[in-house]
Amino acid sequence: MLIVEDLHKSFVNVQGSLAVLRGVSLQLAGGDSLALMGESGSGKSTLLHLIAGLESADSGRILVNDQPLHGLGEAELARWRREGIGLVFQQYNLISSLSVAANLAFQARLAGRHDPLWIDYLAEQLGLQPFLQRFPEQLSGGQQQRVAIGRAMASRPSLVLADEPTGSLDEASSDAVMNLLLQLVGEAGSSLLMVTHSAQLASRLSRRLTLHQGRVQLEQG
Repeated sequence: MLIVEDLHKSFVNVQGSLAVLRGVSLQLAGGDSLALMGESGSGKSTLLHLIAGLESADSGRILVNDQPLHGLGEAELARWRREGIGLVFQQYNLISSLSVAANLAFQARLAGRHDPLWIDYLAEQLGLQPFLQRFPEQLSGGQQQRVAIGRAMASRPSLVLADEPTGSLDEASSDAVMNLLLQLVGEAGSSLLMVTHSAQLASRLSRRLTLHQGRVQLEQG
């Protein structure tokens, strides 16, 4: 459902133009999972931002269900972010003024897919039922990341993009959150593209791809 072809992206800094992606190509089938690895600065997060429509590529193509993203206007890209993808970041990015219950439902309401039974199921599976009326600042880091996962899965997106989703958690919390993410992605029938530095977490996905200096260095099944 996702095809990336010969993607290039550069940024301008005080020293001139910095090439971050240098011809990256990958494919991700529906329901498949892919771990994106590589050193800091290799272009992993930039690639996720391009797929999410948060930035535009210099050249190359991104196709989702045969629809090229580069041909979409801002309104259509915003719709893609609302309806097509679920985003999970290391920083959680929860809305501080909303309760846990409202944060969980936020993405699904934007997408026009709010299903109270599915939201209740997510809250139960994520262990969030006792905290639904609390606010993000009243939760631990692991609990906040569970809310972020629930929010991303609430609309049953076709694609989940996760950028170091357990990077700020201890090992036990990281394993628990990863278990829940993989379980819910599978139940929703979503594809998963996850950036991670952890070879252990990457091994739990069906495929692994390594970026080095903006190029695909290695892919493992």
